[in-house]
Amino acid sequence: MSKFKLSNIPRGFAMGISDLIPGVSGGTIALLLGIYDDFIASVSGIFSKNFKKSFSFLLPIVIGMGLAIGILSSVINYLLAAHEVPTMFFFFGLILGVIPFLLRISKVKQTFTIRHWLIMIISIVLLGAMAFFKGDTTHGAPSYIDLSMPMLFKYFIAGICASSAMLLPGISGSFILLLFGVYSTVTYSISEIVRLNFAALPVIMTVGLGVVTGFLIASKLITYLLQHYTFMTYAAILGLVIGSLFSVYPGLPTSPLTWLVSIVTLGLGFVISYILGIFTKD
Repeated sequence: MSKFKLSNIPRGFAMGISDLIPGVSGGTIALLLGIYDDFIASVSGIFSKNFKKSFSFLLPIVIGMGLAIGILSSVINYLLAAHEVPTMFFFFGLILGVIPFLLRISKVKQTFTIRHWLIMIISIVLLGAMAFFKGDTTHGAPSYIDLSMPMLFKYFIAGICASSAMLLPGISGSFILLLFGVYSTVTYSISEIVRLNFAALPVIMTVGLGVVTGFLIASKLITYLLQHYTFMTYAAILGLVIGSLFSVYPGLPTSPLTWLVSIVTLGLGFVISYILGIFTKD
């Protein structure tokens, strides 16, 4: 496990950006950047004898993620509201470019049996099916923020599920917030806190508590699975990443200009992740 590295701040920044996009997983970005194993181990070890090492590794990543979420939440909301199709095609390409890297580290030809392929197909179908059950898909300011106790409990549970998803390549924490119907409320609340409007602070605190709880539980489970069922876990991860393409796909462009821009953003996203995958160690 690595010590504090300033170079992990931009890595955390990239993970933070991805976690603002429904359908795009911070875990996928961590894989591409070559820090996934250390990231999961550090989250799992934060309340153990390895606390110092875990904290030193996670601190710059958390700083980077916090900067990305704080600075870019409004920008991402704008892009998704005003230019959704080209923006989502960029992330579609980013995910598509991850697949060759995952096939390589999974050693598909040498390790996959019928069981592995079955797990992968189930993961694809599961995540693909989830794409048809989105809740709150709006972007921008909600008309009303409900701070009743039932809703605060819902924010807490949504935070647990979203952070658990963030640790898995292929499942987006933002997408889980969509399924719970709280995505626009959470992103709007973040942007308001940045503007020093603290009316939405209860939302952020409740979701944040859920996120920390989910991180601790899910990291230990993923660590166990990677240690004891390595290639079965890779098969599931590969399926989740492929299945996430259904979540990110925004539909066909409706104008020649949008077609052109979408093709460019798709290609750019693919090239970025494919090149990162080439230079990332297994």
